[in-house]
Amino acid sequence: MMTVGVEEEFVLLDAATGLPVPLAEKVRAVAGLRCRPERGEGEVQSELLQVQLEIATPVCTSIEEVSRHLGRMRHLVAEAAGAFGCRPAACGTPPLKGPGPVPVTRGTRYRAMTEQAPQLVAEQLINGMHIHVGVPDRARGVAVLNRVRVWLPTLVAMAANSPFWCGDDTGFASWRTVVFGRWPVSGPPPRFAGLEDYDRRLRALVDGEVMLDIGQAYWQARLSERYPTIEVRCMDVQLGVEEAAWFAGLVRALVGTALRESEAGLPVPDCAPELLQAANWHAARHGLTGALLAPGGSTLVSAEAAVGGLLSHVAPALVAAGDRKGVTRLAEELLRRGTAADRQRQAYAQGGMRGVVDLVTGGAAA
Repeated sequence: MMTVGVEEEFVLLDAATGLPVPLAEKVRAVAGLRCRPERGEGEVQSELLQVQLEIATPVCTSIEEVSRHLGRMRHLVAEAAGAFGCRPAACGTPPLKGPGPVPVTRGTRYRAMTEQAPQLVAEQLINGMHIHVGVPDRARGVAVLNRVRVWLPTLVAMAANSPFWCGDDTGFASWRTVVFGRWPVSGPPPRFAGLEDYDRRLRALVDGEVMLDIGQAYWQARLSERYPTIEVRCMDVQLGVEEAAWFAGLVRALVGTALRESEAGLPVPDCAPELLQAANWHAARHGLTGALLAPGGSTLVSAEAAVGGLLSHVAPALVAAGDRKGVTRLAEELLRRGTAADRQRQAYAQGGMRGVVDLVTGGAAA
């Protein structure tokens, strides 16, 4: 069984005003101590801005295990935040932002990033979900990247959860995708000739001072530098634990399918970089409310066809892992009820921005 792990980022919102508050270090210290039995204080980690923190599951072999860890850690973080009068919010971008700059977390790397791109750092109020799937080695990991890249826009559309920015509706389902795409190395990864090509291109970016370090390769899928995994990072953080866990099942199946096809010598799906970038933008703009660009092509297809095509593509891997029922239920719910971005807009229509804040903070504590 392929291993899987999930990292989730949250923004801390004042319980009364709904504005981001720089209390991450205090919340992390309390929640981190409580999380110690599983993986130590590393389960709750700092982020670039002091209004954000991240939780990380241990290595898991089942989606039920992922769900259990996410639920436990979300609860502990919410409990710790409540002691300081704030609530963790499970949204790709915060609905509201107060006046003035958001404090940057102390540290040499974060200080260097601020010098490199001060406005981008100031606006890095974005929260994603990063899914790690174990791969046998880095060479086969690059082969997986070449095959999963054409499916990333479909995942972006399905996981969209960031329609609001600084009190306004952006018109996008995933504004986080747009904000994150402003860094020099971001968006869908290119196609690589192999592991040597992957490493050479990253070295060239660092040597040319385009990036501070390898960690600034903000591609939506990449090899992890810390773990023997593929890291898929194109998705907004999800409202609830169940959605997050089954997205992990879907990504694991996508990686497993890519490994199987690579070992079978099947052709690598190709897509011109401009088409893949356009598909990514289109997915961020519309989510599942409109047509999407078909994977690897320039034809618009319905959201139902795009999601159905992904499920068909990974069906054998889902069956092998015992995850087909849960992932299928996730897809059906997204197509029926809408994405988390749609639910945020519904909450706004019913209760204004207070309704949105209640929705995104309620999910983070679930």
